[in-house]
Amino acid sequence: MCRGIQHPVRGLFLRSYLSQVSRDKLPDIGSEYEGDADTVTDAVEFVLQNFTEMNKLWVRMQHQGPAREKEKREKERSELRDLVGKNLHVLSQIEGVDLDMYKDAVLPRVLEQVVNCKDELAQFYLMDCIIQVFPDEYHLQTLDVLLGACPQLQPSVDIKTVLSQLMERLSHYAASSAEVLPEFLQVEAFAKLSNAIGRVIEAQPDMPTVGVVTLYSSLLTFTLHVHPDRLDYADQVLGACVKKLTGKGKIEDSKATKQVVALLSAPLEKYNDIMTALKLSNYPRVLEYLDVPTNKVMATVIIQSIMKNGTRISTSDKVEALFELIKGLIKDCDGTSNDKLDEDDFKEEQNSVARLIQMFYNDDPEEMLKIIETVRKHILAGGPKRLPFTVPPLVFCSLKLVRQLQGQEENPFGDDASTTPKKIFQLLNQIIETLSGIPVPELALQLYLQCAEAANDCELEPVAYEFFTQAYILYEEEISDSRAQITAIHLIIGTLQRMHIFGVENRDTLTHKATGYSAKLLKKPDQCRAVYACSHLFWVEDHDNMKDGERVLLCLKRALRIANAAQQMANAARGGTGSVMLFIEILNKYLYFFEKGNPQITVASIQSLIELIMNEMQSDSTTSDPAAEAFLASTMRYIQFQKQKGGAVGEKYEPIKYEPVKA
Repeated sequence: MCRGIQHPVRGLFLRSYLSQVSRDKLPDIGSEYEGDADTVTDAVEFVLQNFTEMNKLWVRMQHQGPAREKEKREKERSELRDLVGKNLHVLSQIEGVDLDMYKDAVLPRVLEQVVNCKDELAQFYLMDCIIQVFPDEYHLQTLDVLLGACPQLQPSVDIKTVLSQLMERLSHYAASSAEVLPEFLQVEAFAKLSNAIGRVIEAQPDMPTVGVVTLYSSLLTFTLHVHPDRLDYADQVLGACVKKLTGKGKIEDSKATKQVVALLSAPLEKYNDIMTALKLSNYPRVLEYLDVPTNKVMATVIIQSIMKNGTRISTSDKVEALFELIKGLIKDCDGTSNDKLDEDDFKEEQNSVARLIQMFYNDDPEEMLKIIETVRKHILAGGPKRLPFTVPPLVFCSLKLVRQLQGQEENPFGDDASTTPKKIFQLLNQIIETLSGIPVPELALQLYLQCAEAANDCELEPVAYEFFTQAYILYEEEISDSRAQITAIHLIIGTLQRMHIFGVENRDTLTHKATGYSAKLLKKPDQCRAVYACSHLFWVEDHDNMKDGERVLLCLKRALRIANAAQQMANAARGGTGSVMLFIEILNKYLYFFEKGNPQITVASIQSLIELIMNEMQSDSTTSDPAAEAFLASTMRYIQFQKQKGGAVGEKYEPIKYEPVKA
């Protein structure tokens, strides 16, 4: 009856029914139907014959009816494909089908039908069925036969998906247990898969780039799972991919670039170590085929891998190789410009490079200096727009090396080429000078002050003085914005206050300049705050030679005069004297130096200032300021607290009298 039905659809359903009803009646091992006359071989032959006839009927469906309905028929065929595939599922469930029978009888017959049908839909579906329904160990032991059929398939068959699924299954099989890995070595799975991919690509010269890259991406994933210790295999896969991409230029297809990113990301994900990827000689060669945006994406992936795993890059050669991989972020490629790049994206990219530079470290000063010089060479080639992001981390890496060498003046063996703090400071001076062409004077000033402080700790007075000189030149010539000037002068004062290396003459010169800058700020309140901050330059704790009570008092008196002038200007402009906040701030400075033992700050001067503040606050022309009132109340509570301490401190504060402000 089955042979008599010639209509493809009817025949398919009839044979599908036959397969279904006979499924539990096949003579299998342990089955009640197994006997002398009926064997497993008969069951396999029955299923294979039914499969063959069903496949022929299924393929014939495409020729039934007019050509204009071909698309409709193909859709129907796709919906009926499971009827054919169930036969292969039945075969895989027969207990008696061992590896030998599968190798000798089942697989050759199935593949013969797959190849001979010459139908794209049937070939793709049936190859997928074979891979999915039969055991992994069977595939491993019959790789030659299975892979040999691939080049014989129709050129339009999506062979990349078929092979990718096969390699994915084998990868999972290898990952399931270490005991199966010797089987992969025994059958030389890598070599067979690699050769098969090469033959398939040669057999399909029109295969799109995405297909080629997908195949090698799957092969690399398989290799990393099965042979994680064989970097030469991984490099061989990348080299083969490069060979197939030669002459194609930059990859423009988005799907293909996505596969290249997957290909290059696989070693990073497997080893969690960029150092391993740097050993792959063909890794950067694959990167060259990416367009600029995708190259940046891949560079970001590499940096994220380094940051995630805390990988330290410890030699200049490795830094050189790494920068070659991420060159899309550190310089403009192929004449492209950053002008059209989104500003936020650009900042994020450069911040990632800045974080990367912090991961470069070596305990050997000579090698660390080579790393710094290598980084400097690359970031200076990146153009002025990148320098504000990349120079600061390089400067701080260099200062870290200076701290490591702190106290070392020269090589005890007299080697002029040795790494010394002085040599690094010379390099730092050159690095920071590169910012002058951008310009970013505020950033450069901060870096000069950081270097000056490091030189101070290394007892290098001339070097520290030179850095301060450069900072002052920037302040005078480049920083004109009033807000930037305020920030800069407070940075200068704070840094200078911590310097102990300067002799009397140099310190006087620098402090005189700082107080001069303070008095020339645009707004009176800013002048006042900067001038009273300068008082700390003349009274440094733990350094008796840097305590000058008279000059402290001069600064505070000058600040009072400026505060008074600010009150008068407010009165002239607004008809009110404004807030007394500045006077209260100066009072707190008086109390600080009084407590530190400055003999020039007396009870009388503090008492006088308190009375001045009280009078101002009770004046009708004074503008009410809740913040100032709270600050004064807090200051008065502090004085009272010190009185209650008793002892020397209590005696010191006891003479200070004050009356609460009347409401």
